[in-house]
Amino acid sequence: MGKMSDFFNLTSLETNWRTEILAGLTTFMTMAYIIFVNPAILSTAGMDFGAVMVATCLATAISTILMGIFTNYPIALAPGMGMNAYFAYTVCIGMGIPWQVALGCIFIEGVIFIFLTLSRIRQMIFDAIPQTLRIAVACGIGLLIAFVGLKETGLIVAHPATLVTLGKITTPYTLLSLLGLLITSLFLIKKIKGGIFLGIIITAILGIPLGIVKYRGLISLPPSIYPTLLKLDIFGAFKLGFLTIIFTFLFMDVFDTVGTLAGVGEIGGFIREGKLPRAGRCLFVDALGTVLGSLLGVSTVTSYIESISGISEGGRSGLTSVVVGLLFLISLFFYPFTRMIGGGYEVIPGVVLHPVTAPALIIVGALMFLSITKIDWRDYAEAVPAFLVIIIMPLTFSIANGLAIGFVSYTVIKLLSGRGREVSLLVYLLSIFFILKFAFIK
Repeated sequence: MGKMSDFFNLTSLETNWRTEILAGLTTFMTMAYIIFVNPAILSTAGMDFGAVMVATCLATAISTILMGIFTNYPIALAPGMGMNAYFAYTVCIGMGIPWQVALGCIFIEGVIFIFLTLSRIRQMIFDAIPQTLRIAVACGIGLLIAFVGLKETGLIVAHPATLVTLGKITTPYTLLSLLGLLITSLFLIKKIKGGIFLGIIITAILGIPLGIVKYRGLISLPPSIYPTLLKLDIFGAFKLGFLTIIFTFLFMDVFDTVGTLAGVGEIGGFIREGKLPRAGRCLFVDALGTVLGSLLGVSTVTSYIESISGISEGGRSGLTSVVVGLLFLISLFFYPFTRMIGGGYEVIPGVVLHPVTAPALIIVGALMFLSITKIDWRDYAEAVPAFLVIIIMPLTFSIANGLAIGFVSYTVIKLLSGRGREVSLLVYLLSIFFILKFAFIK
């Protein structure tokens, strides 16, 4: 125990084993919903639910433990919300691209991210992208995730005249989802640790006596990971038409990671002279996690902002991350429970609802709007491109379309208003790339 304490510098960080373990439990509770939600999302793309669940736990556990050991920060990693939605709903379902090719795109993106981290180009890219677009992308993804959640509750349904309309609220599935949304919201309002996770569990329990959720047991051996393990198609991802997809994955991964590290660093008091010590190590582990995840069979792995919950409980060292990783490994043996919670229900042909996990999607979507006030809505040269990014993503069911319209509109509006010097060279190049994509790449 003494050697472990010295390894994680517990004394100099003014923490102890009890505090670090409690912090790890807290972080796990706040992000454990990914065990249920990620397989539910990726299975819509044709991936095996059980294999994705195992891959999610393994990718999360290995990446988080590496983060703790290699950087000594209480930062956890897992397949990112938003990136899994882009993977499933935009790339696989919307574009009709096989999930094996999409995993190949993520592998390539992860390798590029490693290169950018080692070469320090990553900082140059981050500094070049306008803050307005970075914030708008996060909000747009949140709106898309919330839209998916509302769709999977049955609250929003298709309509031939208006595209979408209000569904039948009185159906048992929708009522259960709304009840789960209310319960989860109350947990968050009361600042109860693990509110999203607890909301999912209680919603599932309430669904059993209602006959909606079918009890399937609690503990078993983990399902096979073979259906997704090493099934990525790297060569298929090298086709020209997939360059935009790879860039979008890379863009989301880079800025989600940098934003998370900045937030965690500020709240944890890790920032020194405006910089996060060992930031390069954090980015390297994050990028390595993405590559590992693609090999196992999950979408982009990234640092989780939920790590702040453990830091708020006193977590200051990598021991917190190690505890989180071990808890995800233990979760592998609760597959029947996970399948019961994350499984979908085809109420009518072609319409699959996820009444237990859908409320979590809506809540996560709302939480991604926290930074929207940082956009200067009084400056229309900033506000209009930001609004287009946010609204285009859910209405076209595509994060890539929102990104493209945002870059192009930002550049054109700034240029025509005489403020072209405010746009960096890299943003001009990206805008030209997106225009060529719309013109020539279908």
